[in-house]
Amino acid sequence: MTYEEARNYFKEKDLAILPIGSVEQHGKQNPLGTDYLIAYRLALEAAKKTEIITLPPIPFGISSHHRHFPGTIYISEAHFKDYVRDVCLSLKRHGVRKILVINGHGGNLCSLMSLARELKREGLLVIIFQWWTIPELAQYFKESERGHAAAMETSLIAFLYPDLVNLEKAVDEQPRSILGNLPVYFPGDTKDYTVSGVFGVSSTANLARGEKVFEIVLAKIVGIIEKLKSINVKDLCSRD
Repeated sequence: MTYEEARNYFKEKDLAILPIGSVEQHGKQNPLGTDYLIAYRLALEAAKKTEIITLPPIPFGISSHHRHFPGTIYISEAHFKDYVRDVCLSLKRHGVRKILVINGHGGNLCSLMSLARELKREGLLVIIFQWWTIPELAQYFKESERGHAAAMETSLIAFLYPDLVNLEKAVDEQPRSILGNLPVYFPGDTKDYTVSGVFGVSSTANLARGEKVFEIVLAKIVGIIEKLKSINVKDLCSRD
């Protein structure tokens, strides 16, 4: 897109997609960029179907808990939040008032939610979507298959980028329970729970299952975008 094409787009539409992910370990079978690769591909496909632009992905996220695995790149929560804020405010300057964040990494969520609340007070509506939270996916994957780098995520990345995944290296590992079932938050790192980096069963992953995930998730994103198109931001956002 050229700046003239961007100008024409922003004259007509006030909605944009922002994919965000991370660069961190995803087991021995998946690429380090799994989170941002999935988020960006979903954003691209949704953009085609809805005629809404997507930005390039923000690849790095809040992943210090994976730092013991080679190749993991992480940034601080403060820097992450400021970076995303600047991206969003740049869009606002051009007339965007609604941003759909396709977040591919759960570790980013708390900072994104905090930022979304702040930007709402400035008249910018930021909606956050995480593909693995869709309830329908539980019909096709057991709970043990829905963890980090487990069968559901591995199937999706394998379907989208088959050349980047080696399913023969997929292993199963149930995460260790550090404090048992105590109702507390434990600030653990990934190495405290798993040796392989996998949380659950990944050996049951395959491309056909990944295609099913893709179909379900893409349909959900398209539905969200169509709903956002009709929303009047002034009805939802107000300055304090």
